[in-house]
Amino acid sequence: MCGPELITEATRRKIAAYAAEFRKVTKSPFGADDEIGMLNLLSPESAREVIRRADGGAAIDLSVDMFVGMPSWVKAGDPAFQQWMTHTPEGTILDDLTGAGDAQNRLVSYSGDAVSMYTHTGTHIDTLNHFGYHGEIWNGFSAAQHLSSRHWTKCGADKIPPLIGRGVLFDVAGLHGVDVLPANYGIGADDLRAALKRQGTTFLPGDIALVRTGRMAQWPDPARYIDNSPGLNLDGARFLARAGAALIGGDNSALEQMPADDPENWQVVHTYLLGEAGVPIMELVDCEQLAAESLHEFAFIGAGLKIRGATGAPMRPIAMPLTR
Repeated sequence: MCGPELITEATRRKIAAYAAEFRKVTKSPFGADDEIGMLNLLSPESAREVIRRADGGAAIDLSVDMFVGMPSWVKAGDPAFQQWMTHTPEGTILDDLTGAGDAQNRLVSYSGDAVSMYTHTGTHIDTLNHFGYHGEIWNGFSAAQHLSSRHWTKCGADKIPPLIGRGVLFDVAGLHGVDVLPANYGIGADDLRAALKRQGTTFLPGDIALVRTGRMAQWPDPARYIDNSPGLNLDGARFLARAGAALIGGDNSALEQMPADDPENWQVVHTYLLGEAGVPIMELVDCEQLAAESLHEFAFIGAGLKIRGATGAPMRPIAMPLTR
């Protein structure tokens, strides 16, 4: 269903996980200038085939909405999501900031707003500069040479292309017959293999993996959703990376098991996937409708905000059933 037995030697050479060394960033098999890692496995040919088979009339939104008070990484010192009005119809009449005058301000009801947020808020993608080892990120780019006073000059969100590929749901909560996996449950390779077998699904190199823990059922309660989350452990992450995942997403706050089962590395899956395996990560992906409809194979389409050098960017991924 999934794993090295489905990978040719030529494809294996393109999968960074096979060349990874423990706690060292990996040089890209796609060259010294590569900044997107395993997203290179998303080919134009496979994208055309996915779009050809996609049922756009049954699209499923996999993102969460953003609002003041939503779960976010305030415990880590990051800013909460904020939204405020910059223009209101009544305020415009009083302020006349445009200089249009009272008559026009009463005629034209003007509303505008602004937001402030951590780039890893809501449904988003983690880029390959988000985590690494010893001051280096994917492909050997270093903070000393590639981190400006504002942002990384390598591997930022602006380098991530539109994402079109075959998506596969790993419904691990469904595998275990529960709505939500237990707190801090670590999803390993055996769970992922068993989920595929139960679903009758095949995972191929270049596919996009979505892992369902069921945690989205606890959204948007900040304490219940974020703390002690079930998620991928290192064994599960290695399994998906070696299977050729172009992108790995989860329905929990950090994709991985939190806290990590590693006394030396509090972000063991992030550092492995981003620094060693070159696989970008998606978080807060709502997989509940996919599971409810037993939609384990689908067209995946998504794009993040093109924020220069950013370590992450909000995105709105879409899943569509595939026709035969």
